[in-house]
Amino acid sequence: MIYRTFGKTGWRVSVVGLGTWNLGNQWGELSDQEATDIILAAIDNGMNLLDAAESYGIPNGMSELRIGKTLTPSMRDKLVIVSKIGNWGSRTGAPVPKTGVDAIRLCGHACLGRMQTDRIDVMLCHEGSIEDPTVYIEGFDTLCEEGFVRTYGISTNSLDVLKNFYEISNGVCAVVEVDYSLINREPEAEFLDYCTEKNLGILVRGPLAKGVLSGKYNRESVFADTVRDDWNPGQSDREEYEDMLDKLEAIRQTIGDDSKLVETALRYVISHKSNPIVIPGATKVEQVIDNARAGAALLDEDLYRKLGGNI
Repeated sequence: MIYRTFGKTGWRVSVVGLGTWNLGNQWGELSDQEATDIILAAIDNGMNLLDAAESYGIPNGMSELRIGKTLTPSMRDKLVIVSKIGNWGSRTGAPVPKTGVDAIRLCGHACLGRMQTDRIDVMLCHEGSIEDPTVYIEGFDTLCEEGFVRTYGISTNSLDVLKNFYEISNGVCAVVEVDYSLINREPEAEFLDYCTEKNLGILVRGPLAKGVLSGKYNRESVFADTVRDDWNPGQSDREEYEDMLDKLEAIRQTIGDDSKLVETALRYVISHKSNPIVIPGATKVEQVIDNARAGAALLDEDLYRKLGGNI
């Protein structure tokens, strides 16, 4: 596993971490033991960053609860734990308004309780389109002053939202989480350059495009989980899904070996000059191991150029 400096935090972080959205039963049901096995496999294979959120899970908070049930104090001390505030209840039709600093503080304390830890290394605002993030920034500043959060940032795909958050925080914002993959290369235009300019730690969600870059899915696939069910025929995101499959075909032709799809997809992202950290999820221990192996090296320069130019 390669480790790199995580922006201006100065922390050494594995280039592949574990995204834990999958551990909340929204991508298909997992037992507590299966979730524990996945977390332990990540740690055993060199991952030292876990990414969570208050809203991950049915019910909300399940991913954080499972992290808390799994980690011993000695394990926790070796990890960078990331969580997010802002989407509690949004997927179940009962969002909780974040109208004041105390609301943010209470959410932060709840995250601490679910994960059975005395601090969260990175807390992110989980409202990616927010126009005025002042309440989050003031809440996060308070949590930092209390010693419960070490640093903070935002999860967003919008450069304008990121710039606004950074400016209102007076440059305290240290981390951003963004969707980026071989299928979605929009951040390469300006977003990642801005992150480099501000020395932000970059977390990349969706590096496998919700599983499309595993090569397991096609136009006949049917999705039963609550995350991708809108990809099914006749549903709202079907056209987007078919466009992703078209892009996948071009990627396959460039790589020439389906067994290398996952490895190549992850290595493509971590090879970007902005030094991102990828946080793919997993529903099986075997997937964790494969993802960790991808973090052993960067992508071959020739293949990186071909993928960057041909897609």
